[in-house]
Amino acid sequence: MEKDKLEELKLLSVKIRKDVLEMLEKRGYGHMGGSLSIVELMSVLYGKQLRYDAKNPDWEERDMVVLSKGHSGPAWYSVLAEKGFFDREWLFTLNDGGTKLPSHPDRLKTPGVDMTTGSLGQGTSAAAGIATGFKMNKTDQYVYLIVGDGELNEGQCWEAFQYIAHYKLNHCVVIIDDNKKQLDGTTKEVMNPFSIENKMKAFGFYTQTVKGNDEEAIDEAINRAKNVKDQAVCIILDSIK
Repeated sequence: MEKDKLEELKLLSVKIRKDVLEMLEKRGYGHMGGSLSIVELMSVLYGKQLRYDAKNPDWEERDMVVLSKGHSGPAWYSVLAEKGFFDREWLFTLNDGGTKLPSHPDRLKTPGVDMTTGSLGQGTSAAAGIATGFKMNKTDQYVYLIVGDGELNEGQCWEAFQYIAHYKLNHCVVIIDDNKKQLDGTTKEVMNPFSIENKMKAFGFYTQTVKGNDEEAIDEAINRAKNVKDQAVCIILDSIK
């Protein structure tokens, strides 16, 4: 990656992180850790990898994002505002009555949100469906599925992964945020996931693990995933909550 582009992404990461802190400070509560652990990912997606038009969020040829770990909505809202999908002042209405930015993403309320999420596990199936549509329509669009490590307690995730792998839906880039904590403690304490990387490989995915706070490493992993032609793809973010 060119130095100027990397500096641009790092600046965007700082802006997202600052937005999240300001939004949640004003709100007085919220999912801070789960939002902050995907900051650099959101920076790379919206700063370099995604095909979109902020002025036309429903553009039919756009790439899509499914934030299955919907409690991390503040990080998504921040990057959407920074990229011009809506006025940045909206950020400070997070979870207010009548807001367009509810605590969990709602595709009917927020420009740029392609799928309503929050009930953990369900975003995996939604992304599998979107990727199936892309394949049937023979388009070159991508859907980026962002899943939490605690969310992997849900059996629905593994059903969806098996489907994605079986049908070789390589235009669904599965990204697992391995931040090692969930609501009631560490993932090892609540339900030991053992090696997520080995599990995904066993399910038939081309799997990579990268540092979750390294924009360049994330970008390179996505580029490698896009070069895989006949296999499902997964990127695991080794992140900090």
